[in-house]
Amino acid sequence: MQIHLSEPPGDILLFLTGQEEIDSSCEILFERMKALGPQVPQLSIYPIYGAQVSSVQSKVFEPTPEGTRKVVIATNIAETSITIPGIYYVIDPGFTKQNHYDPKLGMDHLQVMPISQAQARQRSGRAGRTGPGKAYRLYTEIAFRNEMLPNPVPEIQRTNLSPTILTLKAMGVNDLIAFDFMDPPPAQTLITALENLFALGALDDEGLLTRLGRKMADFPIDPPMAKMLIASVDFGCSEEILTIVAMLSVQNVFYRPKDKQAQADAKKAKFHQPEGDHLTLLAVYNGWKASKFSAPWCFENFIQARNMKSAQDVRKQLLGMMDRYSHDIISAGNNYNRVRKAICSGYFRNAAKKDAIEGYKTLTEGTPVFLHPSSALFQRPPEWCIYNEIIMTTYVPSAPSLPSRTTRADFVASVLLFSSRLFQ
Repeated sequence: MQIHLSEPPGDILLFLTGQEEIDSSCEILFERMKALGPQVPQLSIYPIYGAQVSSVQSKVFEPTPEGTRKVVIATNIAETSITIPGIYYVIDPGFTKQNHYDPKLGMDHLQVMPISQAQARQRSGRAGRTGPGKAYRLYTEIAFRNEMLPNPVPEIQRTNLSPTILTLKAMGVNDLIAFDFMDPPPAQTLITALENLFALGALDDEGLLTRLGRKMADFPIDPPMAKMLIASVDFGCSEEILTIVAMLSVQNVFYRPKDKQAQADAKKAKFHQPEGDHLTLLAVYNGWKASKFSAPWCFENFIQARNMKSAQDVRKQLLGMMDRYSHDIISAGNNYNRVRKAICSGYFRNAAKKDAIEGYKTLTEGTPVFLHPSSALFQRPPEWCIYNEIIMTTYVPSAPSLPSRTTRADFVASVLLFSSRLFQ
């Protein structure tokens, strides 16, 4: 507001860490500008983050009307991915959300942390690309020099390495400890990845690639997903698993605008399947297919049309790879037990049992977790479930102030599926 009222014309770009923070800031800024009355020059406020629909994102690039200043409040999507014309002022609070993988818990969690010096320079470089600009850094020079890393932590040191190691093994690199990584990953992450690949049957007792592992390495998806897809042929449900894998490979397809949350939740609830979120995603895709892949249908049901098209493209690509291996594409019809067995064959390590007191406990580490509120099973939690991933959130049913781990979406639930054969 200070920049808007005292600086010459030019649009403003503010970096924040996530969707919730951006939406709150937009509301506060709108209310405070309204309180100043009509005498003040108009300020147009545009949020931008990855989960938005493309039609909303594209408004950011429209020319600013005469006598109006535009403020864009963005995540680090505006740092390198996109360039917004007309930005003369950048406000950089010095924080970002970064994904970190915990190999012990097998969990990704987003952490708010200080940006690096390289990111700080990149952000300030967004100002004044079309004329002289200013960058307002909300941290001291001492903090910049002493507390910020020169460069961001390389992704290989903070991610699940199972897909990377499977690819290296397929390329003939067997001695991973002696391999000359540019940025060596932590030893624990390497060991966990090898254990996971062995459990999936991709590696043998000596750590060498099996025939199944060779086939899994050819699919450009996570190893458990590749195992699930290959196993679906034997279970007679490859048609359904192809769709589920494609839907899991793209960003969240459900859109929940702040002003229509109740409507969006009601529409989403119509797709909920009692077997869990994998089958819910299948129902969404089949509904879209029945509407002849219609964009208005997506809009009406609060579905991201762009993400659905991406899922369709992924599905076509995977279908081509299945054809290359001469795998039959078979539909299970309404026999969802086959689909659930196929999911179990890939994600058997991601099993959780209902805890006597509250929530669930994972079978591998005994980590206390909860169903995510967006899950189709949230209102009717089953005795057992297979989860697709665990994420760290601030949601806890009994103690809202404490951080917790929440198993998100993508569940399959049936005691019958957890036979010893599947665990082997």
